[in-house]
Amino acid sequence: MRIPTYLLVGTALAAIASPSFAQTVQEGVAQAANQPEETQGDEIIVTATKRATTVQDVPFSINAQTQEDIQRANATTIEDLSRNVAGLTVQNLGPGQSQVSVRGVSAGQIVRDQPGVKEQVGVYMDESVISLSLFTPDFDLFDLNRVETLRGPQGTLFGSGSVGGTIRYITNQPMLGRTEGLVEGNINTVDEGDIGYHLKGAVNIPLGATAAVRAVAYGTKYAGFVDAVGPAAGKNINDGSRIGGRLSLLWEPAFNIRITPRVVYQKVRADGFNRQEEYNFYDNQFTTNISGEELGRRKQFLLLREKFEDDTLLADLVGSVDLGGVELTSVTSYINRDILVSRDASALTGSVGIVPLASIGIDPDIALLPSNLRDTTDLKQWTQELRLASTGIGPLQWVAGVFYTDIEREYTQRLPTPGYDAFIDSALGAGVSEAVSNGFPLNSPYNADLPYDIKQKAAFGEATYDFGQFKLTAGGRYYDFKESRDFVSGGLFSNGDTRIADETESNGFNPRVIGTWEPNRNFSVNVQAAKGFRLGGINDPLNLPLCSDEDEDIYGPFASGTYDDETLWNYEAGVKYQMRGLTFNAAAFTSRIRDLQVTVDAGSCSSRIVFNVPKAHTRGIEAEFAASPTPGLDLSVAGSYVEAEFDSTLPEPLATRTGIREGNRLPTVPKFQVAATATYGQRMSNNAEWYVTGSAQHVGSRFTQPSDQEAANQNFNFIFFDPVTRDFGTNTQNFGSLKLPSYNLFNLSAGIEWDSGFEIVAFVNNLLDANPKLSLDRERGGRARLGYNIGQPRMIGLTVRQAFRSAPPPPVYVAPPPPPPPPPPAAPATRTCPDGSVILATDVCPAPPPPPPPPPPMPERG
Repeated sequence: MRIPTYLLVGTALAAIASPSFAQTVQEGVAQAANQPEETQGDEIIVTATKRATTVQDVPFSINAQTQEDIQRANATTIEDLSRNVAGLTVQNLGPGQSQVSVRGVSAGQIVRDQPGVKEQVGVYMDESVISLSLFTPDFDLFDLNRVETLRGPQGTLFGSGSVGGTIRYITNQPMLGRTEGLVEGNINTVDEGDIGYHLKGAVNIPLGATAAVRAVAYGTKYAGFVDAVGPAAGKNINDGSRIGGRLSLLWEPAFNIRITPRVVYQKVRADGFNRQEEYNFYDNQFTTNISGEELGRRKQFLLLREKFEDDTLLADLVGSVDLGGVELTSVTSYINRDILVSRDASALTGSVGIVPLASIGIDPDIALLPSNLRDTTDLKQWTQELRLASTGIGPLQWVAGVFYTDIEREYTQRLPTPGYDAFIDSALGAGVSEAVSNGFPLNSPYNADLPYDIKQKAAFGEATYDFGQFKLTAGGRYYDFKESRDFVSGGLFSNGDTRIADETESNGFNPRVIGTWEPNRNFSVNVQAAKGFRLGGINDPLNLPLCSDEDEDIYGPFASGTYDDETLWNYEAGVKYQMRGLTFNAAAFTSRIRDLQVTVDAGSCSSRIVFNVPKAHTRGIEAEFAASPTPGLDLSVAGSYVEAEFDSTLPEPLATRTGIREGNRLPTVPKFQVAATATYGQRMSNNAEWYVTGSAQHVGSRFTQPSDQEAANQNFNFIFFDPVTRDFGTNTQNFGSLKLPSYNLFNLSAGIEWDSGFEIVAFVNNLLDANPKLSLDRERGGRARLGYNIGQPRMIGLTVRQAFRSAPPPPVYVAPPPPPPPPPPAAPATRTCPDGSVILATDVCPAPPPPPPPPPPMPERG
């Protein structure tokens, strides 16, 4: 039987009386209810509507993965979790570089040199926005309370970037009155690869009666599994590490005030990329095989080593005041990120110069120079949100607030290639390289500085009224956005642009209306219409020295111009049912997209352009089913079918070049995705239980870019250079289908958990050692390098955990006040007069009769 929300919330309110949770009253309710000792049935409390409510009572499609779900799935990244969540897709583009989409709303691969492109899914850590298009930080999932996936546009409460949906990492909050913690260690090995391991710990410590601190620290060493051939050959070259921590403090100076400052820091390092190459400028069917090894499965060619670095600092302050039926919340956050993507661009630089430059007398050995493309991002982002929300249990619930963000993002590119200028100047004349440098360093044929300044203001509100069996929710968000950007470039491959203060701005209103029919506590039907948006931006100039005349004519009109906001109207109907160990949630949806921002490669220009496609759509169905048919057995299935297609066709030759043609699929999203999980466990003694878990995950075929669907684009005019013979040239080959094939993953784990908090788990992920092709990777449109970003091989590992928790302090007994004295007895309604008559108490007794006259005197006697 489903437990009514008001009982769950009431229980949670009792639980948070001692100990107390943060950051807000509503999140405190959710945190308390989701504690292991407080969990009732399968109910999970979330705050997706800025109020604490069960997943079943949220009036739209949502998934919540708890800490137990994360641990049982042996998940360490959002990509791991995504395969178990219907409608959620994460495209892996390398370490720290992933794109998230929900319900098929996707516009193609965003690459590292597109800093102006905005995200389509908003990502939050608790109350703070952390999304950043390609570089959304992949925070460690340790010590999370849950991960919420809100499907469909969430522009009302979560703003820009939530056009497809929103993901929320909800961390465990500090608690008053309780000491608890968790320590976890792991060791693992991957097939044909390296050894990895991690050590993580979390502790919560009360600081007196009104404060508590929670500290989390983690360190992970990732096993490499890709080998390199060539001058920079090596084994397992894509290993890496992630270290970081969180420190948060809860202070309650008064019973109705909560203040929670927090600092989060994470450092990610990767020594290479998960790239499998099928063709390389230096190593292909037209060149001498000097390594004796063929490119292909988990191999790549390197002239120099690569790396990725990401340092993320998040500092936020959440304060809330319970004003009695209304809670005032302030969220102030600051993010500082420093990102470096350092790639071996030797194939890029060599392929640009070898054919045209050699024809004018430049030594072909120029193609042997190692060339290092270094992309850096320095992000500073301030956000402030202030909101009021009702907290009572009346029929009307509401939330309203204002939001402001100020983003400064400085993006730079450098292509240091030592010795390059000497080759150029020897053939073209002294000083040629310096003349086109535009003030940038020499021996770097391409350089660019792109500082961005983005400001956004918004006001939002949403209210729900409960009419009994029917609830109506309505809200909206008004936004005002302005972006300014400089573009300065220099070097032989660039235009030598100096563009200062290019600007774009927009504003708009995004409404949402939801109707809910709930005939009983076990079943509900929701219908919704909602609008979402993604902010527009400014295209970069083409690298004209690299462009063919044809490509300059085709793509030139779009360069340096602006592209508009992307908007989406989503219509959906969903059902939710839960009773006696059975949960079934499903939704059918259709979305009309206008001005979809699609990224396309600008041919030979080694540039990318964003187009606004007038019309596109997504439609589909998603369902999640969970059951506990017998004691100890838990089953779950989650799946989605999505049709995501263009409804517009660009004129030729753009339609063929870009793949933007009516009926073509939107990129990166599978039509079909499903995951099934089974867990069985029993008590093995009076103080322990054992369990086994198995899961199967299927991800359907996808396309990395829309153009991959056009048959003409399967032909590549490959450029090659033989390092042994110095032969070079071009050769057109048909690569075959560019569709990313579907793949299946099977995972197994078995563990023992003692009542003392100790747990040991053995697991195998990717049991059959599949080699998932996650996205196409190409240099110069595939002419200089073509391959795939690939998934992790089979991993075998062992994890041990020890949890500890002090008993919550006993509730303080307060004697009830003495009963009030009884009221005085009521006055009688009648009374008896002296003469014996009975009259009303309000009347006056009759006057007594006058006394009788005295008797006459007696006559005298004689």
